[in-house]
Amino acid sequence: MKYLPTPLEGCFLLKPTIFKDERGQFSETFNKKAFEALTGLSTNFVQDNESRSTYGILRGLHFQTGSMAQSKLVRVIQGKVLDIVVDVRIGSPTFGHHFSKVLDASEGLQLFVPRGFAHGFITLSETSIFAYKCDNYYDKASEGGIIYNDATLSLDWHLPKEDIRISEKDKQLPSFEAATA
Repeated sequence: MKYLPTPLEGCFLLKPTIFKDERGQFSETFNKKAFEALTGLSTNFVQDNESRSTYGILRGLHFQTGSMAQSKLVRVIQGKVLDIVVDVRIGSPTFGHHFSKVLDASEGLQLFVPRGFAHGFITLSETSIFAYKCDNYYDKASEGGIIYNDATLSLDWHLPKEDIRISEKDKQLPSFEAATA
């Protein structure tokens, strides 16, 4: 596995070693000892989540607050998504900055999203299966979010506006300014 930094402190990519032969391929997607040795982080993942989406489905931007904040290790099992993270840690040198990366099942890249980051993704392929490990349990009372088309952030979701589909709940998310006030 290879560690690839991003411009946002604490947020990084992991590139697994993929073994290919005539039967197909194999890769180790998570190994706690290897993760800790490579990143210097001691993380205890307690919940795995998986979503299935079709082209244009946008999920996000979501985060949890306070003692229920979550770090996530995300990857695409099938298809291709654009993944976006936004630093919402007040006082951070990269507060309000974002990072985006296309995650494709064939490459196997994983993105580590630290606590204090909003996270969202949009399916670029016909379908996608998106999986993520969380280091804290989901807690509805601790939910936070930012509207996907916030004017301050000016995020590029890589699809025409008319192709983007979001849930009614996500359409009601506040602006970046309101979410971080």
